Amino acid sequence: MFEARKRAIGERRAVSVGLAALLGFHAGAAAAADLAERARPRFLDWSGLYAGVQGSAGASFGNYDIGPTTIGTRRVRTISTGDATGSRDLGGDATTVAAGAFAGWNWQDGAIVYGLEADLAGTNLKRGARSDAPGFGYEAVDPPFALVREKTDLFGAARARLGYAFGNNLIYATFGLTGANGRVLATYPDLSGGPTATAARNVSYLGYTLGAGVQFAVDPHLSLGIDYRYSDLGESARFGLGTLPGADGGPVTTRTGFVSNKMMARLIWHPEALALVPDEEDEPPKDARFSLHGQTTFVNQGVTGFRAPYRGPQSLVPDQAQATTTATLFLGLKLFEGTELYYNPEFSQGFGLSRTLGIAGFVNGEAQKAGAPFPKLRSNRYFVRQTFGLGGETEAVPDGPNSIAGTRDVERITVIAGKFALGDFFDGNVYAHDPRVDFMNWGLWASAAWDFPANLPGFTQGVMVEYNRADFAVRAAYTQVPKEPSSDVLDPRVFERAGAVIEFEERHTLPLLDQPGRLRLGLFSNVGNTANFRQVVALTQSGAFADINTAAAATREPRRKSGAYLNLEQALTADLGLFARASVNDGRNESLSFTDIDGSVSGGLSLKGTAWGRPQDTIGLGAAANRISPSHRAYFANGGLGLLIGDGRLDRYAPERAVEVYYALNLTKAVTMSFDYQHVENPAYNRDRGPADFIGTRLHTDF
Repeated sequence: MFEARKRAIGERRAVSVGLAALLGFHAGAAAAADLAERARPRFLDWSGLYAGVQGSAGASFGNYDIGPTTIGTRRVRTISTGDATGSRDLGGDATTVAAGAFAGWNWQDGAIVYGLEADLAGTNLKRGARSDAPGFGYEAVDPPFALVREKTDLFGAARARLGYAFGNNLIYATFGLTGANGRVLATYPDLSGGPTATAARNVSYLGYTLGAGVQFAVDPHLSLGIDYRYSDLGESARFGLGTLPGADGGPVTTRTGFVSNKMMARLIWHPEALALVPDEEDEPPKDARFSLHGQTTFVNQGVTGFRAPYRGPQSLVPDQAQATTTATLFLGLKLFEGTELYYNPEFSQGFGLSRTLGIAGFVNGEAQKAGAPFPKLRSNRYFVRQTFGLGGETEAVPDGPNSIAGTRDVERITVIAGKFALGDFFDGNVYAHDPRVDFMNWGLWASAAWDFPANLPGFTQGVMVEYNRADFAVRAAYTQVPKEPSSDVLDPRVFERAGAVIEFEERHTLPLLDQPGRLRLGLFSNVGNTANFRQVVALTQSGAFADINTAAAATREPRRKSGAYLNLEQALTADLGLFARASVNDGRNESLSFTDIDGSVSGGLSLKGTAWGRPQDTIGLGAAANRISPSHRAYFANGGLGLLIGDGRLDRYAPERAVEVYYALNLTKAVTMSFDYQHVENPAYNRDRGPADFIGTRLHTDF
């Protein structure tokens, strides 16, 4: 088949050369070869057999439906309890590791790819429910009466695929049939005082599955992929689980059913070599009207066991794994000269460890507080950019995400209005600012004490103005804040409650090193609906409120939080760069948006792989130390819950410290695989917990 592909390419080249001569074009060999190369399709042929392995840690979510259950003639209400990792109650969701193998066959017609695939995956999805039937005598049972538990460890599917090929990439949709096994167990006491009885029953499910995925060729015989599927496995018929002894007992019957969402990374083998499209840099348009780009990022991260003598409602839980996925489309349109419109729809799926809780400097920059077990679509950015050129020297504008190719004056004023992330324009750093490709720890990619206004995924609405010159820039923004801490709703009262930030950026070249650098100074002040730490601690200790979190909710009113940050990026050589940040806020009132940090320092190094023959690879090493104010410590010591942390108590405070090292392996021009390790001392400022070690992988693609 590979020889047939090469013959077809040769035939296309011959036809192209012949047409060139017939139409009177320059007949030189170089020109003919160039025309032939341009005639090649800009996508590879995915047809034929493929097979591979797939897996993820913590990116398989099942929602079980257990009950209603009957005992004799009585109907018993059941409530969910626990989850597969034992970490925290996920409502009806269980989360687990999933891994397996698959094989399939593709056919291709031009850029359209279609095929069939079968796969089998092992999981450890499990869920339990206990009785909650007042008057039946069960509430006196200790431990609680575990009525039904279910475990699923095997999934299978047969699916059809329909996709579109471009470059070395393939996007596809899938649909088909899926099945799974289930083992249901019941544990119930003898209400007359006898021994506890148990029963078990195997059940099976058959349903349908829908999904989508992306695939990236990184070698003639290998490709990487990210595959999502939703499976509705229906429900079982009602079945018996034995008889509950005692006067209030009787035959126990129930039914079960569930749906699942799975996101898995894939390594795919192609027996017949793929004819990869060369990674050639096309000459960008000099003055374009449109811009179209996209990205996907899949992060799989786990934490090992660590010392945890007690646990609060927002504690980090040991021995667990989770995964997150984002997929973004960057659309740009030049309306007029100097006026551009941008829109970024984004899918996100998954949770950070412990549902993005338990560490102030969280360990996954892609983990959103708006996580979901299924892909959630949001319009994360929509804004207008107006550029006013002030004459003089000009510079080229590259084609890229939220950038339309063209030229602009170096000295200019830019106004942006709409929805955006403040990190798009402020606190930038070429070595540590994008958790999709460099450091993932929140204390390293951002000035962590800056409580920048944002909804749960990290975006706000407002206006940004920038004045730029060759050697410096000044920018400022005025934006909405959330209605209350960690709210997804932005407050519309922008004249009463809003956020303001101003940043001064200085650009220089170090004389001794002859290398460029930038220094940024930011000042910020937000007014939002927050509680004062000293006040709520005093109210709780005086007995006015039984719970400090109730006191915080009852006393929230418009209050100000102000602070500053300093941000340095400095090239030391062409391949080695240094970064450093320091940030602080007043620490008197609750944070609204980002995280529970009142002061932070961080820094590190970033090195390109030129020395070992991998100039597109990057290795990074960074460290951060975070702290909170004395009144903030007292708040947590009395059981307060913050944006990300809250162990229920804080007996021994210590600064939270983190070290991160990553290696970003550039597989192709568009695909990067990263390996990440982090070590965190005193998570949530708690000397009684940790240290914790985190291991992660990250697959990032641009197109």
